[in-house]
Amino acid sequence: MEHTEMKGGIVIKDDWLGYSLDLFTYPEHYHEDIESVYIPHGVVMDRIERLARHIMDDIGDHDLVALCVLKGGYKFCSDLMEFITVLTRNSNKFLETRVEFIRLKSYLNDQSTEDLHIIGSRDLSFLRGKNVLIVEAIVDTGKTMKALLKHVETFQPKMVKVAGLLVKRIPNMAESLTDYVGFEIPNRFVVGYALDYNEYFRDLNHICVISETGKMKYKV
Repeated sequence: MEHTEMKGGIVIKDDWLGYSLDLFTYPEHYHEDIESVYIPHGVVMDRIERLARHIMDDIGDHDLVALCVLKGGYKFCSDLMEFITVLTRNSNKFLETRVEFIRLKSYLNDQSTEDLHIIGSRDLSFLRGKNVLIVEAIVDTGKTMKALLKHVETFQPKMVKVAGLLVKRIPNMAESLTDYVGFEIPNRFVVGYALDYNEYFRDLNHICVISETGKMKYKV
């Protein structure tokens, strides 16, 4: 994988097409629906472990409420919290963590929508006075994240930081909104590792590039 490493995360270059599907295992029913393995699962996990270390260094001995953005963020959040737990066991710092969930819908097919759609309760009063880490799988235009940050701030948390596994490199990109970045990627529609296309592909372990065949097959 050709990339450069920067403070904001691992930067994957525009000309990176991914690895051949023949090199990896994946659900066979997706054979024609994905073009390549863009980021292998093992690389994703190693990067999340490093993000966990950064978060531990920054937050240290303070309590933390992780606000997991569903549905795409659940694997990222689960693995990130597990790494933080393991690091806490082997450190002289104690970071007490709590995980809460908020479900958003911001995509129709492969297009990001303008509005923040919170599904379920909008009451986040439990965040008042807390150190909050918003855990999101992918941040692109930043419109959804800006709206979510504004909504969270109304409940007067002590601190708010954002961890984004993927940040898309697009005009007016939202990297400045994200305190902890896993990978900065080109503007390609990726699926897997709980990222979906109309609820499909969440069962892929790797982060993959969806094919045009896949887009047409699962379009709504």
